[in-house]
Amino acid sequence: MTKIYFPSSGPSDWQAVLADPLKHWRTGYSARTLAACWEAANGLPTEVAKVLGPDAELLIALPEHKVPLPRGRESQNDIFCLVRVKSETAAVTIEGKVNESFDVLTSQWLSAASEGKRERLRFLCAKLGLNIDQVGPLRYQLLHRTVSAIIEADRFKTDFAAMIVHSFSPQRLWFEDFRQFASALSGEAEPDQPCWVVTPTGRRLLLGWATGDDAFLSS
Repeated sequence: MTKIYFPSSGPSDWQAVLADPLKHWRTGYSARTLAACWEAANGLPTEVAKVLGPDAELLIALPEHKVPLPRGRESQNDIFCLVRVKSETAAVTIEGKVNESFDVLTSQWLSAASEGKRERLRFLCAKLGLNIDQVGPLRYQLLHRTVSAIIEADRFKTDFAAMIVHSFSPQRLWFEDFRQFASALSGEAEPDQPCWVVTPTGRRLLLGWATGDDAFLSS
């Protein structure tokens, strides 16, 4: 995995770093919609800044940022950001959505699992303060995207970590899956509001659902 990133000259530059540049780059889907929105904002989109807090300022954004996890592939985050919020800094992972789900339930992902998969899940659960027996009904993607934010917060020594779902679904599809995940972490999630929880190490973790402008769906 390279640690060298290049400046973007527009949304089309985001296509090249996708896991599947042809399949994932379609009008009305999350990758293209997210790129158009963030490039137009030239900073944090208003709805994302609202969740992070007053005066939130984007320092750097890295599309399709990969975070290594034990025993398997990296977690490829749609965007990883370093953000300043007043006197603090935050490591933020952004998960873009339109109608796409948060992938499979953890119980499905773990079905007939190898020991390697179980080790990976134990790692994720330990980072989040969850018991492996309670995560079956939760969406696996939410687990590793959130842990990615925690890992990068540790690596960059930021004041807090954040995982924000940037959703462009007018129906807020899959919000209940997000709410269930936040509830498992003892949080109460509401659209466009910060949901604060604390990890086992005492690190503050912000979970958020930011409602994107559906005008970007046609970009």
